[in-house]
Amino acid sequence: MSTLFKRLRIHQVFGANTNVGKTILTTALVRASAQKGKNVFYLKPVSTGPMDDADDYHVNRYTTKHARWIDAECLFRYDEPVSPHLAVQMQKSGEGTPPSDETFVNSIANRIRTYARSTLDPSHMYLETAGGVHSPSLSGTSQADCYRPLFLPTILIGDSKLGGISSTISSYESLLLRGYIIDAVMLFHDDYYKNGEYLKKYFAERGVFLAIVDAPPPKLSEPWEDFTSTEKYYESITSSDGPNIVGSVVDHLDSCHVKRLEELESMPRRTLDSIWWPFVQHGLVKGEKDVTVIDSAYSDFFSVTNKDASSESSIVSPQYDGSASWWTQTVGHAHPSLTLAAARASGRYGHVMFPQAIHLPALNLAERLIQNGPGKGWASRAFFSDNGSTGMEVALKMALRAFSIRQKDHLKNEEKKELGILGLKGSYHGDTIGAMDACEEGVYTCEWHNAKGYWFDPPTVGIKDGEVNITVPASLASFSQSNSVQAESLSWVYDVEGRLQTPLARAYALYITRALEALKQRGGPKLAALVLEPLVMGAGGMLFVDPLFQRVLVDTVRGRRSGSSTKWSGLPVIFDEVFVGLHRIGMESTGPLLGVYPDISVNAKVLTGGLVPLAVTLTSQSIFEAFLSDNKAEALLHGHSYTAHAIGCEVANETLSLIDKLSASEDWLAAQASWAKSDGQPSPVWSLWDPNFITAISKLPQVKEAMTLGSVLAIKVQGASAGYTSQSAQTLLQSLNIASQDGQLSSAPGGAAFGIHFRTLGDVAYFMTSLNTTSTVIRSIEDRIWTTLNST
Repeated sequence: MSTLFKRLRIHQVFGANTNVGKTILTTALVRASAQKGKNVFYLKPVSTGPMDDADDYHVNRYTTKHARWIDAECLFRYDEPVSPHLAVQMQKSGEGTPPSDETFVNSIANRIRTYARSTLDPSHMYLETAGGVHSPSLSGTSQADCYRPLFLPTILIGDSKLGGISSTISSYESLLLRGYIIDAVMLFHDDYYKNGEYLKKYFAERGVFLAIVDAPPPKLSEPWEDFTSTEKYYESITSSDGPNIVGSVVDHLDSCHVKRLEELESMPRRTLDSIWWPFVQHGLVKGEKDVTVIDSAYSDFFSVTNKDASSESSIVSPQYDGSASWWTQTVGHAHPSLTLAAARASGRYGHVMFPQAIHLPALNLAERLIQNGPGKGWASRAFFSDNGSTGMEVALKMALRAFSIRQKDHLKNEEKKELGILGLKGSYHGDTIGAMDACEEGVYTCEWHNAKGYWFDPPTVGIKDGEVNITVPASLASFSQSNSVQAESLSWVYDVEGRLQTPLARAYALYITRALEALKQRGGPKLAALVLEPLVMGAGGMLFVDPLFQRVLVDTVRGRRSGSSTKWSGLPVIFDEVFVGLHRIGMESTGPLLGVYPDISVNAKVLTGGLVPLAVTLTSQSIFEAFLSDNKAEALLHGHSYTAHAIGCEVANETLSLIDKLSASEDWLAAQASWAKSDGQPSPVWSLWDPNFITAISKLPQVKEAMTLGSVLAIKVQGASAGYTSQSAQTLLQSLNIASQDGQLSSAPGGAAFGIHFRTLGDVAYFMTSLNTTSTVIRSIEDRIWTTLNST
């Protein structure tokens, strides 16, 4: 991951094209830094071609006698003077097998750390890439993507020749799209094309420092004369006796480095003076040390400031994003495909009005979700909104209107205002007032909250002491004759169709029926919709609800065994799949597993890969028709200024395409195989977390139970204090935040030791991966959790 040292100022050098003078200008920067009394490191990660033409050889040749101390080296050297991805294939030794991007980046990061430890004096480092911004790396990946995990401040060498304006601006924009900090642009002066004059204005408007440097003299055929001429040239552009343009660049780079350090150092205090965080009791924040400063993010990792960094260690370090940034990350942070999708839609549309209009990203997304996604087989319409909470507001409006219209002959106007919903205790559907009203009173509600409905206490699934158990609440225990049911296996629990004829299913049905009858007899609220978080209730404490209970509940309120009918009956059924949907728990939608489809469902979070907010409420044709008439007042008069935001829709389409590829990936197939039934048949559920690890931690004395589905792992800890306000889980596992020093240095990008940023829900600690988190990273996290739990 990213590195930033107080004493070692690092910049990497990208070129707008090949042969634009990267090595010449980098050599000049090395000399200018040395002349300012700095120790200087030069690193060429990849060199192709003869040694005499190697860039590190050139740097050594023209800087050594002028330097206080210079170290120039190359990590990967190949004989053929071609692109790195071809050079490695043509290499005779090693059978042409290229190192992976991870190996390549780790090699660079380790070298940087070695440099940082080797000097006690303020030093400079220049890392020179090969070719242009998008020239292939050794693996064939674009350099712009390959080097991104390092997140090094950048110098772009522009192109002074014909077409150079376009290639320079294109390179600059390519780097910006990947989040690079571009501290300076340099290029040669050219009297004919005058690219510098044009680019000077372009970059000035964007606040980017541009330096135009005299071009080098022509190469001479006589080696000694060429050396003398080149040496004289370097002297002319770096000497303190002249204009010393290159020296001014070095000064600017130093000031950028200092500014970044000062900015990071000041952010905690400025934050405490200006920010009101969500879900944080500011009275418990003790000071600046409690503020996590995120300098950048890449893949599954934040790059956070290291408050205890020594003078020779990086002041930023990797921290695993253990909550997938509040359940949003799908393919990791800063994924270039999603960034480019956002840019593509932004450049084509920006934002456009949506009522009675259409654009291709929205249409493609709606059709994808309805025809081949979570709405397949039951949904006919897609309604766009901003986020999960607003998507649920839309769903509630749809359901209540549909119920009111069907019950119009039995429902007074004043009764419509008091309609309630049926749900489960521990449910949570967002923080807008309407969504809060669909939940019972709890820690998330506010003064205006008016709980409208009835909520069942659900049975839950967990693994205790290595055994799968269904915990039955006290209110239901008399019907099931037990408060705990030991299951045959996890796959048995989620074989809903196979369990429908069991005594427990009959107990559930009897309990639900009698509770609803009792509610009606005592004049409880008139129920107008069933609202469920299928399988897992996230904010309520990562409660893994017995799927059989939810299936029986749906069948009961519909008054029939669920089938393929698209006409709602009894009560409209809403599935809040904001958390669980789109493979977060290992399946695209929960309907096929439950054997029942909703009348309305909501998807968000995973939908856009964590890049931008967007929600989609899917609905059946019969719900849609409740709003269909020739009277506008009867339409669904609900909307948002950014409804069907083109950028969000395009990013969602790209995200879904990436998920489709992941579903056939080796990591997923291997994980599914590890959760197969004892006879080798596929299990209806699976997890990216290792089953042996889950079993092992469930047996620890500190753990009350553990549970996992898909990318989600929940650990409920033992202790007298339970509930959302408990600090027990946070206290038990707080050492995970500290970077590991146990030798597991290869999991984070750049090979650095990493901490784990995780969230807790009272006595429950949960960990969540992206859908493409590698098995290597997950195994490292499992080891950290295991070690931490065993050391307490």
